[in-house]
Amino acid sequence: MKAVFAGSFAVRLVEPVRRHLTMPCEIVAGDEAAVVDQLGDADVLVSMAFTKQFASAGAKLRLVQVPGAGLDRIDRSQLRAGLALANAYGHEAGIAEYVIGAMIALTRNFQRIDQKLRAGQWESQWSVDTPAPPLWPELAGKTLGILGFGHIGEALARRAHAFDMKVCAVRRQAQADVPRELMFVGGPERLDELLGLSDYLAITLSLSPETRDLLDADRLALMKPQAYLINVARAEIVNEQALHDALAARRLAGAALDVWYRYPTAAGVTPPSTAPFHTLGNVIMTPHVSGWTEGMLESRAGLIAENIERTARGEPPLNAVAAAN
Repeated sequence: MKAVFAGSFAVRLVEPVRRHLTMPCEIVAGDEAAVVDQLGDADVLVSMAFTKQFASAGAKLRLVQVPGAGLDRIDRSQLRAGLALANAYGHEAGIAEYVIGAMIALTRNFQRIDQKLRAGQWESQWSVDTPAPPLWPELAGKTLGILGFGHIGEALARRAHAFDMKVCAVRRQAQADVPRELMFVGGPERLDELLGLSDYLAITLSLSPETRDLLDADRLALMKPQAYLINVARAEIVNEQALHDALAARRLAGAALDVWYRYPTAAGVTPPSTAPFHTLGNVIMTPHVSGWTEGMLESRAGLIAENIERTARGEPPLNAVAAAN
């Protein structure tokens, strides 16, 4: 068996995967351009991308294993008959915890009051001769809208229910059998309703032609001005300029953004957006790390190792993705 790991994210999984393998396997790793010449005799490609170039070079490939959940860089038209495609999850607990933490941090504005107290300024009821600040809102009783209701959405709903929040969701198709912790799981026709109800909106769906710019200026205007948006899916689901403008004008109370419009392609400084989100005090910016947890790494490494071994035995992979219509 020979497996090629292509791209920086896949390369970081090489050693954990080795620890899970129980059979000999030659592993080659490198950036996407560098490994093309290694695909001629490879059985498995582990990569976030699958291109025409990869398909042409990897005539003997039996499995394209995506080391994450997203398939937006997979050209499924290049998957020939007999070439399986699988993805990997294991990140839902970490991302759900991130969303809960982001909601609390945004609501309580930890960054601002931390900075003030470091300077000796007490923005609290304990200050002297200064009016007490407004009472902090609580998550209890607030409505969390979840846009996308797959592995992450389900994990998040359970945790939000434990905080006594009201939870509703929208997914590709309405769900009649609704878990007890949800108000409803509607189809796309209930998106506008969800936006209007949400005190917090968590975006957890995948990027596709249908979801790109799904939340434009008109849709963002349906949200409450005191609402918060948390995006842990793909940046392009929300129109870049419309989101910046809504946050800058305080038509949204704030946002936590873990996914971005620009990513590093080389060493050095890479601004994550052409819009100046970094100047806004009501935005928490994190570099796509919400799912980068111990549990995720072990889960994905175990799955990838298992699928390499299943390929060697001629068995279908776990988490197989159905062929595109």
